[in-house]
Amino acid sequence: MDKSPDAFRTISEAAEELDLPQHVLRFWETRFSQIKPLKRGGGRRYYRPQDIDLIKGIRHMLYDQGYTIKGVQKLLRENGNQFVVAIGRGDVAAVEAIAQSHQAEAEKTASEEEVLVGTPKARPSKRFFGLGRGEQEGPVTADAASLSRDNRALLQEALFDLLECKRLLDQVR
Repeated sequence: MDKSPDAFRTISEAAEELDLPQHVLRFWETRFSQIKPLKRGGGRRYYRPQDIDLIKGIRHMLYDQGYTIKGVQKLLRENGNQFVVAIGRGDVAAVEAIAQSHQAEAEKTASEEEVLVGTPKARPSKRFFGLGRGEQEGPVTADAASLSRDNRALLQEALFDLLECKRLLDQVR
């Protein structure tokens, strides 16, 4: 008796349908947080049809397209599950539509004004930046009009790096 296409699959049924060993499915669950089979008592896994479709896409990207696990993780992060599902189904029109919508969203985000996160605790002086003036003339202020978008992005990245360094130092102490 065949199951309905909407029925849940056990790990053995999913492995057979996907032509994968069961241990690979278990391993992929640890690497791809998007694969979330329903687990019943005793840890028995039941894969939903969406899980099967997603795994088909991941399998295609890893085995047929030659992507690494990190590469597929990045695709999932950037484009979402539906992109990888569409790839697994071979739905070229859906893949192009999703890619175009993500590209339009990225362009919109890039065109919006970037905002620096946080405020500095210390006030850097002009002397600190090698401009030869002392503290009495006040701190250097970041005029939004004088900084290019690239420079602002570099400063933002440096801020994140410094905050991560501080976090690591705080852990050591």
